[in-house]
Amino acid sequence: MTPTAQLVRRPLRERGVAPAAGTIAVNSGLEFVLTFAVLFAVTTITRWVMGPSPIAHAVPGIHLRLLLVGACVGPLLTGLILSRPGKVSGAHTNPAITLAMWRLGVFPGAAVLPYIAAQLAGSALGVLAARAVWGPVVGRPSVAYAVLRPGPGWSDAELFAAEAVSMGVVVALVGMFLRKPRLVPFVPWLVGLLVGTAIACLGNVTGGSVNPARQFGPAIVSGHLDFLWVYLLAPMAGAVIAAAVLTRVGDHRDERTAVDRDPEIE
Repeated sequence: MTPTAQLVRRPLRERGVAPAAGTIAVNSGLEFVLTFAVLFAVTTITRWVMGPSPIAHAVPGIHLRLLLVGACVGPLLTGLILSRPGKVSGAHTNPAITLAMWRLGVFPGAAVLPYIAAQLAGSALGVLAARAVWGPVVGRPSVAYAVLRPGPGWSDAELFAAEAVSMGVVVALVGMFLRKPRLVPFVPWLVGLLVGTAIACLGNVTGGSVNPARQFGPAIVSGHLDFLWVYLLAPMAGAVIAAAVLTRVGDHRDERTAVDRDPEIE
């Protein structure tokens, strides 16, 4: 393990950003519950902000509504990360984040597939639960089970690039915070801010997903499978690439620091 990886691993476990205790099965179960909560909440928020409701009537225009959705979802994610279950499992609720944490060396490889399976299952069941609670209105075109779609004219390649870059930026910023122990406590707030901003700014352009689990459940339940493969794979590709770059840069800095501190190394 490199010195940088050691530096990151210690504050992660102390602060609960990565799994701190318990078995993979228990932590995966918590990821299922947390992702279920996210998609239930997102579908509920979409139902009331985008569907027929006093809120939708009071907030005119898609841009203001997306701003409201982002303002609700961002703090929700922060709260889940800071919750007791979140401190145990890490509250990834996002396969791309799970892959990034693994690539950064702060998450066990054996837990990657169980986590991703739990997140996707929680996504689908969270949407179904929202449908059971709020009724057929969740399936209306204005809500459409909270499924995401890019704006007109987007090709698969363009959407893939946009989603990959967006997720790469998120991972890069989170990774930089994780490498500085004094900034680690602010990671939950950073995640909420970044996701909320992505929804508000990109929701009417690319859909603002940056999370394969965010799209999986709504797409499967609604049957709107267009671009699903992009929303699933692009964030994961962007996350892995960003994490690889961060690791490379961190290792290079470690080597330079070691050289600077050891006068015998030329």
